[in-house]
Amino acid sequence: MKTALVTGITGQDGSYLAELLLEKGYHVHGVVRRSSTFNTSRIDHIYRDPHEADARLFLHYGDLTDGQNLTNLVLDVQPDEIYNLGAQSHVRVSFDVPAYTVQTVGIGALNVLEAARQLNKTKPTRVYQASSSEMFGEVKETPQTERTPFSPQSPYACAKVYAFHQTVNYRKSYDMFASNGILFNHESPRRGETFVTRKITRAATRIKVGLQEKLYLGNLDAKRDWGYAKDYVEGMWRILQHDEPDDFVLATGETQTIRTFLDYTFGTLDLDWNQYVEIDPRYFRPAEVDLLLGDYSKAKAKLGWSPTISCKELAELMVQHDMVLAKNEAASK
Repeated sequence: MKTALVTGITGQDGSYLAELLLEKGYHVHGVVRRSSTFNTSRIDHIYRDPHEADARLFLHYGDLTDGQNLTNLVLDVQPDEIYNLGAQSHVRVSFDVPAYTVQTVGIGALNVLEAARQLNKTKPTRVYQASSSEMFGEVKETPQTERTPFSPQSPYACAKVYAFHQTVNYRKSYDMFASNGILFNHESPRRGETFVTRKITRAATRIKVGLQEKLYLGNLDAKRDWGYAKDYVEGMWRILQHDEPDDFVLATGETQTIRTFLDYTFGTLDLDWNQYVEIDPRYFRPAEVDLLLGDYSKAKAKLGWSPTISCKELAELMVQHDMVLAKNEAASK
């Protein structure tokens, strides 16, 4: 029975990954930040009393910026696999808190790698680093592959580039099994509500039931390659099961504008988004990324991985979930 350590376990990807690993028989240890309120809602359904004999999910307080704590935890847990998913991951917010973003994304990844290096002296462990399509930024070629040059356009993306190269550096310098998953945008009903897709589906369903009148957005012409988060955590796991450490793009190979995502979402509810959406300059990035489109052929060939649902199906899935929330909210008023 394998043991995995997951940073960012309370996030969208972390919660889906924890489910997947438990289904595969793993013991799963998650790192959570101390907060004055509980932030474990995404994993409450799989968490049980850790003192029970058959418990396999365990949570530990920690922070990616605390390297000593991470090293102590890794040496204590002795994981076979480490998935570094934790970060300040909102691109627009990274312009407001650049130093904190770099500390959690960049230095945080370095802290994880260094902890893994210490464990590797006595026990081999495999490390997955959550890299991002935002690293491509002002893209040099389309579609983007594992060989496309990076051109980051935000503090978040710059920090992810640093983390990517440190992962490659540790792989080469210390003969570690350290791999990058370059994931393009991936969404789900568990996506945070400040991210544009979930912001749209939450607003559309609230508008449908009369709880909201307007939705304020930024650049509607930005093009993104949107996939389903549950597919992508399967890809993460496959990356660490591969014979050799390597870097892989996970994407759908299709791109849509935010306008198209609005069409999918509001169309599912028989609404015309043009009547409800207004542009707010506050949501524009200082440096915009206009087009992201991934080529996942390497992951398909070497890992047998492919996306399972389209962007339109994803939007419908998210609307279905958020309509339940909107109706419950309306009923409680």
